[in-house]
Amino acid sequence: MPEGPILVILKEELQPFIHKKVIAANGYTPKMNPEILIGKTLIDIKTWGKHLLLCFPKFTVRVHLMLFGSYRINSRGKHNASLGLQFNTGEVNFYISSVILIDKPLDEIYDWSADVMSDGWSTAKAIEKMKAKPKRIIGDLLLDQKIFSGVGNIIRNEVLFRARVHPESSIADIPDEKLKELADETVNYSQDFLKWKKQGVLSKHFEAYEQDICPRDHIPFHKADLGKTKRHTYYCDKCEVLYDENH
Repeated sequence: MPEGPILVILKEELQPFIHKKVIAANGYTPKMNPEILIGKTLIDIKTWGKHLLLCFPKFTVRVHLMLFGSYRINSRGKHNASLGLQFNTGEVNFYISSVILIDKPLDEIYDWSADVMSDGWSTAKAIEKMKAKPKRIIGDLLLDQKIFSGVGNIIRNEVLFRARVHPESSIADIPDEKLKELADETVNYSQDFLKWKKQGVLSKHFEAYEQDICPRDHIPFHKADLGKTKRHTYYCDKCEVLYDENH
């Protein structure tokens, strides 16, 4: 599933279509008729976490690439698109994606302070939301899109390693200053992710995700599907502290 920084890159790649009219639209999305977009002008593009928001004068089309989604700009895949839009300057096609129409103001739908890629991000609110779920483990909450919108498994693993926090640490037992560090580091790493992805060197900077050996302690990482999310987790028992009732 594409993480928040990938959606920011997609938004940038789609900038040439802003202020252009849709001249053709198709797709098998069951929740809207793509033909309603024909003749409409794309006035803006926004992102919220893993959501791409195509803004038209009276409504917004939300595209969620889900787990296996993809997109192509000025080319087409072998299969039918979930949504395909043609402009007189080119086209974009989304595959295996969830597409819905939003007819309300986006500020009523989205909490921009939860988006790790947004200028409106709030560390204080993230801490407040985490502390409201004291029995949850940090490895799960970093994937909670209502708290850390845009965070996926890469960012989660790398942030836990940077902050030296074991993924099974309970929120109630993590010190406040460490919760702040985790929240701040999530934004910092997301910006690094964006920079490295644009440079084509993201995987070269992985310190924990899909790695075998801890670069700090030079011992094997543990690899397990932890928590309620059961996502692949890579962690070091030596340098990532397990905060629990005994610590």
